[in-house]
Amino acid sequence: MKKPELLAPAGNLEKLKIAVDYGADSVYLGGKRFGLRAGAANFTLEELVEGVTYAHERGRRVYVTVNIFAHNEDLEHVKEYLLELQNCKVDGVIVSDPGVLDIALKTIPSIPIHLSTQANCTNISSALFWERAGAARIILARELSLKEIREIRQGLSIPVEAFIHGAMCVSYSGRCILSSVMTGRSANKGDCSHPCRWEYYLMEKKRPGHYYPVGEDNDGTYILNANDLCMIQYIPQLFEAGIDSFKIEGRMKSVHYAASVVRTYRQAIDSYIEDPHGWICRGEWLEELEKVSHRRYSTGFYFGKPTAHDFTYDDSKYMRSHKFIGKILNYNQRTGMALVEQRNKFSVGDIVEIFGPTGDPFRFKIDEIWDEEGKSIFSAPHPKQKVHIPLDTPVNKNYLLRKKSKVE
Repeated sequence: MKKPELLAPAGNLEKLKIAVDYGADSVYLGGKRFGLRAGAANFTLEELVEGVTYAHERGRRVYVTVNIFAHNEDLEHVKEYLLELQNCKVDGVIVSDPGVLDIALKTIPSIPIHLSTQANCTNISSALFWERAGAARIILARELSLKEIREIRQGLSIPVEAFIHGAMCVSYSGRCILSSVMTGRSANKGDCSHPCRWEYYLMEKKRPGHYYPVGEDNDGTYILNANDLCMIQYIPQLFEAGIDSFKIEGRMKSVHYAASVVRTYRQAIDSYIEDPHGWICRGEWLEELEKVSHRRYSTGFYFGKPTAHDFTYDDSKYMRSHKFIGKILNYNQRTGMALVEQRNKFSVGDIVEIFGPTGDPFRFKIDEIWDEEGKSIFSAPHPKQKVHIPLDTPVNKNYLLRKKSKVE
């Protein structure tokens, strides 16, 4: 059985290392130029070199987005940037624009060029066109069913990649003008303000003041608010469709999101390969994915076009049963003390859950906290504050701490 690639987002260097540590085969990221996630931290060339080195030392791959829809002025420095990426030893470059693809094929012929999902590849004829044009991989549009993906894959000699988890866009493969019109921030330039998550009323022009009931409450209705994608229960179907790379969305999500989602899909994929006939989706995997920040889950387009049930009309809030509170920096086996970098406030008496790349999460009660000077303190309220806590169970660097969120 061919093992698909598990491809994880890396919004910054810390998230890259976490994704690699927690089981990703590859990561995708953006540099400071020519990418479609202006809101992510993104990588300087120095950070990219460090990230590529970290991944390669562990047998993993790094792909970089150069997927803007370019104007003439954008093309001036594309060649220069592609050569810089080649010098950083990246494993692939992701592009949307045919012109950028042509430049990349001529400038860095030794590096595979992946066609971005932004290129809206939704059929076999289009996929074959891009294969003939030189693409080494097709990242399919999100608006495809498993049947359509299977048909495309069977007609190609190059791999296909598809999103299997994360946020969905209300527009076709992210081609949305709402943000540009309403805020001046262009989604097609990587600076979307996400107006699809805002509150709306539906009113007919000749009936001012008459608001049509579209599941609205006193605050309006969220008619464009698509649910998140989650395919953890359908791993066998993803294998059967022939998808070569299982892609997780979320370069702007947290370290906790990257670790938890990658870890969960890693376990699910490996479990299926080990025993495909006896595979079942474990309850703990579903529980784990409920602990990260997300909107309600759906299966997107995989089993047909989304219906009204694939949107959330009453609010656009994220659901999260747990709060990410810290990361293990070091553990002293002799003293049983863990050095923790705080990410959200925690205090003496809190019941905390710790998890790492392997094994089961475990819970414990924080009995004491000491600051870096050895002074006993009641809580750690400051962002990235470093504190020591006693911990009977040995842990490793980059294990994460979380606690249950308070019910509002």
